[in-house]
Parts: sequence; C-alpha cells; structure tokens
Amino acid sequence: MLGGYRIEGRGAAEIAASVERAVGSGELEPGQLLPSMRELAVEVGVNPNTVAAAYRILRERGVIETAGRRGSRVRPAPATTGRDHIRVDVPEGVRDVSSGNPDPALLPPLAPAFAAAAVQGDREPVLYGDDAVEPELARIARAGLDADGVPDGPLTVLSGALDGVERVLAAHLKPGDTVAVEDPGWGRTLDLVPALGLRTAGVGVDDEGPLPDDVRRVLESGARALIVTDRAQNPTGAAVTAPRARALRAVLREHPGTLVIEDDHGHGIVDLPLHPLAGVTRHWAFVRSVAKAYGPDLRLALLTGDDVTVDRVRGRQRLGPGWVSLLLQRAVVRLWADGVLDTCAVAAEYGRRRDLLIGALARRGVRAHGRSGMNVWVPVPDETGAVARLLHAGWAVAPGARFRMSAPPGVRITVSALTDEDIAVLADAVAAALGPAPARGYV
Repeated sequence: MLGGYRIEGRGAAEIAASVERAVGSGELEPGQLLPSMRELAVEVGVNPNTVAAAYRILRERGVIETAGRRGSRVRPAPATTGRDHIRVDVPEGVRDVSSGNPDPALLPPLAPAFAAAAVQGDREPVLYGDDAVEPELARIARAGLDADGVPDGPLTVLSGALDGVERVLAAHLKPGDTVAVEDPGWGRTLDLVPALGLRTAGVGVDDEGPLPDDVRRVLESGARALIVTDRAQNPTGAAVTAPRARALRAVLREHPGTLVIEDDHGHGIVDLPLHPLAGVTRHWAFVRSVAKAYGPDLRLALLTGDDVTVDRVRGRQRLGPGWVSLLLQRAVVRLWADGVLDTCAVAAEYGRRRDLLIGALARRGVRAHGRSGMNVWVPVPDETGAVARLLHAGWAVAPGARFRMSAPPGVRITVSALTDEDIAVLADAVAAALGPAPARGYV
C-alpha cells in the first residue's frame, strides 16, 4: 500500500500502467518511494522478474528513477512551463524592460524577401520528397560557419534554437541522464531538460562563459551532455573568450563521450568573435538561429554537427514535421543576399545601450554584467524586494528566478527599448531599489 493506493496488474505492462496512472492522477506524488521488486511481487502475486520488467518500462518512460539500494522513486514532475509563470505583470504606465525582445526598429523589413520567395515558390513549387534544405541557404550558412571556425559537418534546418537543442538531446540521451546547463541560464532550456525526463546539473557562469572547474565537476559526476551559449548568454550577456574556450576544450578532451551542444542564438547582434568548442568530443551540435537579428517570428535555425547526430536529427524530423518551410528558407536567403541588415551596426547599437546602462549603474555603486547581446544582469541581495520596488518606481524587470537554479539572485534588464534619456532614470531606480528599505512608522 502506498498512501492508500494499491498497485495492480498481472503483467509488466499492466503494473507499469497502474503506477503511471497513479502518478498522473496525483495519488503517487513526486519523490514517493516505491516498494522493492520483491515486496511488490509478493503483494500483487507475480514473479519478481515481472516487477523488474515493469520498473524498467517506467524508468524508460521517465516516470520513476532508481538509485541502487536506495530504491525506486517517482520522478519529480517535469517543469514544462513553470518558469514562464515567474514573471511580472506590467501595469499600465510601467516601462517593460523584462521581455528579452529585440528592438523592432533594428529589425529589417520582411515583405520584399517573402514576396521574392513566394514568386520563386510559384515558379518552382515545393513538393513532397524535395530536398529539405534550400541549397543556397546551406551554401551561405556553411560559408559563415567556416569563417567562424565551426568544424565541417552536415547541415540541416530546424524551427528555432530550442527545437535544435531538444532534438539533439532526444537523439542521444535517455530519461534519467544528466545534462550540464549554465546557471544562471536560459529559462526555456532549464525547463526543457527535465521535461524530457533528464536531470539538470548547474555550472556557474562569469563574463567569459561557463566555469571550467564546474564543468569538470559535473562531467566527473556523470553528466552526459553540456549545453553552452557561445555569445549573448541569456540572462548574463556572457561570451566565451579564447582563453576560456581553450580551458573548456581541455576539460572536454578528458571526457570525449560528452555530447556538446552550442547555442549561437546571438549571431547577427554580437560583434565579439566566436570561439567554438565543437569537434572536441565524438558527438557535438552547433545551432545558429536567425530570430534575434531578423525577427522572433522567423522560426529558423541552422544545425550542424557530427554525422551521427545530424543523421538522427534529420531522421526524427522526417517522421514529424518533415522539413522547415522552403518559403521561409528562401526568404531568409533573400534577406542575407540583399544585405538588408547591417549586423555590425545592430551589434554596436545594442552594445552602446548596454555600456551606457552598466556605466550609469557603476557610477551609482551597482555592479552589473553584459558583455554581449541585449540584456544586462544585475546581482541583487533581495530579488523579490528589488523587483517589487522597481515596479513601484515604474520599471518592470525580469526576476532572476526565471533563469536560476542555485546561482545567487539577480534581475535581468533588456536594453532594447531604452533611449539615452531613459538610462539615468532607470539607473537611479535600480540603485534606490537595491538600497535599504525605507523605515516604516507605526502609530
């Protein structure tokens, strides 16, 4: 008996289904210790091998986890949307610097590119069985990857950076495996990993990227994969430097079986050079999105990697959506070919706004981070209090809890919507929000 619930079934599939139903209904809670295989076999009247097979099914489905002699427990519920609820509702009259969105004024016009792609589509309709990747897109993308030192490998197209990360993880890992992730890091990644039945192990981040000692520690503890944001790290703005890349590659050489996934979502809005880690381990993937530079609704990312990884991703994609729209791919080719976006100017403008804000905060005694991208990370002693005070002062910032596991508290400020006149006002508000709370009098 488990809190009043009785596991039932005569075969392994029936026993597994009984446990899974109870987990889904809440009758068995996350962390609940299950009976040993021998105990449950006696209780339901079956051979212990049948229970062993049932528990194996449940582990493979990510329902339970087994820790040797400590027994089997119900896995924690996947955090599929939990961090999305950690946000600030922006009242009327409050400036929103929490969104993480690009500045619409720095995005290129899309209509001409899509019109040209539509004309090409009318002339050369895309049919089932056609190539899944537009040849000219592959050519231009491969030239850019070559210029940035990303190793040669097959290339495919996916629906955004997170789609690429998910497909690569699913191609190699099984429920219960551990993935090393940046902490603080992108909230969607921190949600995605447990949603796939995987465990997260945080590695610290400074302005130069993941800390090598932290990466070594989690890999030595059994982590099978590492996800790294090369530039414009969300939320801290970190960018992997050449010395840090050398140190990380040295750690990865000690663990050649590690799956390395690199996210270069900041391509096109960052003027710092890329220092990739790709190719050090047997299996690797490098994902480059167009959303930040050309518009969030352009759900397109390029993925390259080792032959096995890309082949598995392509095979699974064929069984699902099949391919990313060639109309979209051709529109992106037109955007690139026509040079509608001055990426250097865009990167410089985001950099100017970040530097102005970080400098203004420093003059007020507030330390902040933001080497690249469109966000500034401000460490705070009291995250909830800082968010509330800033909201009262007319500024909505992103709570650091959306991006953290065990990292110290902070808030994220997106500079995209800031004008030069805003900087001093916002810096004053942040400095005041981090100061001591005003004294209250009672009568």
